Amino acid sequence: MNMIHQIRGYVLPGLLLITVVSGYATQLHPYLWRLWYVWALTVPLMLLGVYDLLQRRHSLLRNYPVLGHMRFLLEGAGPELHQYFVESNTSGRPFDRDYRALMYERAKNVEDKKAFGTELDVYADGYTWLNHSLSPKQRPEDPVAAFRVQVGEARGSKSYSASILNISAMSFGALGANAILALNTAAKRGDFAHCTGEGGLSRYHREPGGDLIWQIGTGYFGCRTPGGQFDPEMFREQATLDQVKMIELKLSQGAKPGHGGILPAVKVTPEIAEARRVPVGEDCISPSGHSAFSTPVGLLEFVNRLRELSGGKPIGFKLCVGYPIEFFAICKAMLETRILPDFITVDGAEGGTGAAPVEFSNHIGFPLNEGLLLVQNGLVGCGLRDQLKIAASAKLMTGFRMAKAIAMGADWCNSARAFMFSIGCLQSQSCHTNTCPVGVATQDARLGRALNVKDKSARAYNFHRNTVGALAEVVGAAGLEHPSQLCPDHIFERRNTTEVHTLQRIYQFLEPGQLLDGGAPVYLQEYWERSSAQAFRPA
Repeated sequence: MNMIHQIRGYVLPGLLLITVVSGYATQLHPYLWRLWYVWALTVPLMLLGVYDLLQRRHSLLRNYPVLGHMRFLLEGAGPELHQYFVESNTSGRPFDRDYRALMYERAKNVEDKKAFGTELDVYADGYTWLNHSLSPKQRPEDPVAAFRVQVGEARGSKSYSASILNISAMSFGALGANAILALNTAAKRGDFAHCTGEGGLSRYHREPGGDLIWQIGTGYFGCRTPGGQFDPEMFREQATLDQVKMIELKLSQGAKPGHGGILPAVKVTPEIAEARRVPVGEDCISPSGHSAFSTPVGLLEFVNRLRELSGGKPIGFKLCVGYPIEFFAICKAMLETRILPDFITVDGAEGGTGAAPVEFSNHIGFPLNEGLLLVQNGLVGCGLRDQLKIAASAKLMTGFRMAKAIAMGADWCNSARAFMFSIGCLQSQSCHTNTCPVGVATQDARLGRALNVKDKSARAYNFHRNTVGALAEVVGAAGLEHPSQLCPDHIFERRNTTEVHTLQRIYQFLEPGQLLDGGAPVYLQEYWERSSAQAFRPA
């Protein structure tokens, strides 16, 4: 793709030159009449290229006129050739062809059904399915309105009615300006929330007016002192904006938990500097951990401080689960201080990112199922689950995957890459190179302008509405009226090819207060007994 990116600007001028030269040559000598074949070939290609530049539905063709039509062949041995000529419908990674097609179809609001039955091996280890009912329920007329989740009603004066599916964290910087504009425009139209990512509250997040979840990371971008510490007054200035509905403190991210980063000085443009509140043209450092607190009690006191500074808005934190003892320490701190977040977002290790070391994306952090289970068990086991909400994120792009996450304890779901697909992502896996061929994950203005905000925002809106509608059909098939009625006994999973169990039996869900009573399974009870509200890990 890099080679194609370099030559794309010469395609149309080259075709024009060939056309003119061949046409002129045929007039000079009658024996050169065969050059008319060249002319006949280049004129249609040139017209096709002009059309590609003028059309607004396909970002790839606007960025790569003519060449875009041949991208599968020209990718050489790259990811797209493998996607379309090597992989089966169900073998692709991170998202296989079936799921990519489903996301595109729902975004385009076209037929999203498939014929001839499943291609999955339903007798393979790990195959998962939902119990259905012989007395199914009809889906509500408007599932988006029916499946709302009230967040913060237990503490804050400004609780928020969240959609059951929202846009997960993606910063301006990771995504381009037009991509952010398209996503927030869709959020405004579809009445769902858009998480800013840790890169600050940019003007592109604000301009369309869609609901925002402002994420604060370890760099405190958008609310930091010149030395990189938390600035309370700068935080208050933006947190009290009406468009900001909730604040999410990022402790760790699924694809690279425990890993900070540096945005090189050359990439710190005036717009990015404005959003992050950092100097233009200087390295922008995102530390691996927070400087505002160092203990579980300190974390919750900081949560309470953010709640006060924001005027009572719902405050939560996001984490990919690592040491179980650390999350149990946070639960003990909640009991000790009586300070609770309004929500906890659990990110799975299979989550996405613009760039991460392979060691981190492949082998660090709990996958979503196990991470969600630990958070659910920790809160249930110490009697706090009914006082806050849980969100789940990591490849939750279908109604069934959302249903499974909710059955395991989530109240709502977030998705990032699914919404990227909805606005044109091709899974070219070039997010970190600044050469995204469809202008989604790039700061290259020439590539980014190909993404038509009006068209792509409609597709993101369609994807959200159709996916929530699919969840409604799944829930109705189970004989339920609302996703909150899903529980671990509704989902079955095959283990060792011959054993079939519900998630309740596989994952050992705790009963309320079981950790406090000392009756939890030994490994969980041991973590609980060793944890302390005064330190994330015992000395």
